[in-house]
Amino acid sequence: QAVPAGSHVRLNLQTGEREAKLPDSENGKSDTREERRRKRLGKVDVDSNSFTSQELKKALAKMKESEKAERKVRKRFPAHEEEVRKKFRPIEQLKEEFEKLNVKMETDYEIMVKLISKFNSSASTLDEKVAALYDLEYYVHQV
Repeated sequence: QAVPAGSHVRLNLQTGEREAKLPDSENGKSDTREERRRKRLGKVDVDSNSFTSQELKKALAKMKESEKAERKVRKRFPAHEEEVRKKFRPIEQLKEEFEKLNVKMETDYEIMVKLISKFNSSASTLDEKVAALYDLEYYVHQV
């Protein structure tokens, strides 16, 4: 049976049964994702196919408020953003540096494309196709 997202699920090793528990919120009640969404949007009928102009205006105002708050945080901590930029370099710069060292850096996507083409190639042996599938499984699992 499907359980709501955010639920705590465990396997009881004594009985062999799977058990699920909704996470407790601050007020002692459990909130599902849908309940949290309704609280965030206010008294908006999220199940209807159309919204009134007032409901849309309220939702848009809340989105703008959260965006302004996010901008304030960014303005308050510009040093943090600079610190992150100093620690990490863009992928394009890393590729250029690796090219100078004669090292080709491939992204997971590029590797997956090569593995798929190896699998689809008629020149590949059965062992190569099986190896490509195992490697592809590893990369797909990460995604």
